[in-house]
Amino acid sequence: MTSSNEYGYNSWELVVTVDHQYEEEQKEFTLRVSGDLHIGGVMLKLVEQINLSRDWSDYALWWEQKKCWLLKTHWTLDKCGVQADAKLLFTTQHKMLRLCLPNMKTVRLKVSFSSVVFKAVSDICKTLNIRRSEELSLLKQSEDTLKKKKKKDKNNKEPVIEDILNLYNSPVISGSPASPGLYSKTMTPIYDPVNGTPVSSTITWFSDSPLTAPNCNILAFSHPNCSPETLAEMYQPRTLADKAKLNAGWLDSSRSLMEQGVQEDDQLLLRFKYYAFFDLNPKYDAVRINQLYEQARWAILLEEIDCTEEEMLIFAALQYHLSKLSLSSEAQDFTNESEVDEVEAALSNLEVTLEGGKMDNTLEDITDIPKLADNLRLFRPKKLTLKAFKQYWFVFKDTSVSYFKNKEAGQGEPIEKLNLKGCEVVPDVNVAGRKFGIKLLVPVADGMNEVYFRCDNENQYACWMAACVLAAKGKTMADSSYQPEVHKILSFLRMKNRTTSPQAVSDPESVDMKPERFVSPRYAKKYKSKQLAARILEAHQNVARMPLVEAKLRFIQAWQSLPEFGLTYYIVRFKGSKKDDLLGVSYNRLIRIDAATGDPITTWRFSSMKQWNVNWEIRQVAIEFDQNVSIAFTCLSADCKVVHEYIGGYIFLSTRSKDQNETLDEDLFHKLTGGQE
Repeated sequence: MTSSNEYGYNSWELVVTVDHQYEEEQKEFTLRVSGDLHIGGVMLKLVEQINLSRDWSDYALWWEQKKCWLLKTHWTLDKCGVQADAKLLFTTQHKMLRLCLPNMKTVRLKVSFSSVVFKAVSDICKTLNIRRSEELSLLKQSEDTLKKKKKKDKNNKEPVIEDILNLYNSPVISGSPASPGLYSKTMTPIYDPVNGTPVSSTITWFSDSPLTAPNCNILAFSHPNCSPETLAEMYQPRTLADKAKLNAGWLDSSRSLMEQGVQEDDQLLLRFKYYAFFDLNPKYDAVRINQLYEQARWAILLEEIDCTEEEMLIFAALQYHLSKLSLSSEAQDFTNESEVDEVEAALSNLEVTLEGGKMDNTLEDITDIPKLADNLRLFRPKKLTLKAFKQYWFVFKDTSVSYFKNKEAGQGEPIEKLNLKGCEVVPDVNVAGRKFGIKLLVPVADGMNEVYFRCDNENQYACWMAACVLAAKGKTMADSSYQPEVHKILSFLRMKNRTTSPQAVSDPESVDMKPERFVSPRYAKKYKSKQLAARILEAHQNVARMPLVEAKLRFIQAWQSLPEFGLTYYIVRFKGSKKDDLLGVSYNRLIRIDAATGDPITTWRFSSMKQWNVNWEIRQVAIEFDQNVSIAFTCLSADCKVVHEYIGGYIFLSTRSKDQNETLDEDLFHKLTGGQE
């Protein structure tokens, strides 16, 4: 027996399992420790006992029962609460993880399993060269989608060989100075702004990144679409409740991967979580724009977002155009300088609307705020009535629209004045049928009032629609974003406009075009292959001259124009309600939706939110708004933290501005999303 003087009265035995990276079996070591020994001392004792000369710098202690890392090496065992019954694992903090990217490619790379997910995603995005990592997060696939895949795999006799891009040499060590100037606006562009290929002379910027030029191309270029058979086998949400299940698996950004049960070599999805894309710049964002385009493309093909047949054909035409460009050598070689200048000019005019970001504060001339005045038709739905539009004289000023019996009555009192600040604006358009409508859902005390406007032509529609979109955000037509918004709407309408030409239908390329690759299975079943090919080629005439990056940006803009864009659904039960509802979370508002009909019941804007928190005992999210409005709900399709983080995350993103030089206030993010845990 050893004397008590030798070990002290408070010493005890601690068992630590050592996880050797290159050995199959884990070994156990027993250490004699006391409560006042700090974590760093335990690790030192352990390494001395292992007696192996190797780099232990990435190793740390993981406490299995408590599911937590012991990273504060200066804390004592007593302070951490570690006692003799604790099972500790001495393991690496960085482990291999398989990430399925938005373009359905899988990359395998080393990720920190001990950093919080917010930081881990930031490191992953540095490795993959995606700016604005705060817009992305990691998602665990829902069981429903995995069940469907397993069923399909059983039917397939041939094994599926997964196409994995291995980025082994990428130990992005948390906290390392990963070239802070990498994305600086003043540096040389790291991509050719026309075709998105990496500029070879600047590849040295990626000293800590395994992204060599060929790997970069895999992430920055679109690749030929999957076969219709593969598409038909993929999980497609049929109802809003199915869509809600897709969003259940977002990981908690404030906890590490290991704390959330993620094991080495597991597969997670890397996706754009927040639909507030800030500062999309073709010069620096080839990978980001391509992955965003791919996420939009798959959302449309798998019907995760609804669109009309006319819109589906536009998306199909753009995909066909992009697949042709990606396969042709022309996309790789833009040597004509004047052509490049034209494309640069087009791209600068095409700056994507920055939803959720602070716009530059333009000095509005208060004495001369523009106004619109014209004859439009109006319809207010009532129960059991047909849609009967009646013509009135409309005047749009500031953020309000008033209507009068006729132009002469325009100087007097209006029949009604609608304040559009905070309203929902939904396009109601069919270009082929010459229908240019605007559906407004105007918030009132007990829900939403529906109002329909009908315009006569494209130009009138674009001006009024842009005014409504800005007014909903609380901006007037004097804002600098008004004209770009009008142009964006007009260009989208022109893409929808069919220009039938005999060449389009008899194009020999339509023979091997495989149109089913470019539309969702529902539309593929509706038409014969030749009919579908002819219609896609017809729509393609409007986009045939677009360069590669512009076509991707147009696709993203068209996706942003869809009424359902940016809505993430959850099944919830509101306090005081006896039935389940759906909650739609968007970049600037929450929408309560009737689960049976899919109709919006009430909208609450984040701008009128005073405070929000979580009652962790009953897992209930409570939110207070202006004018003494308060709501509370429990989430049934996901953990309440997931929904709470979505709300706080969007509010965090709205604080970004261009003068921040792209540094993120991580503490503010956790404060806004933590739910006062």
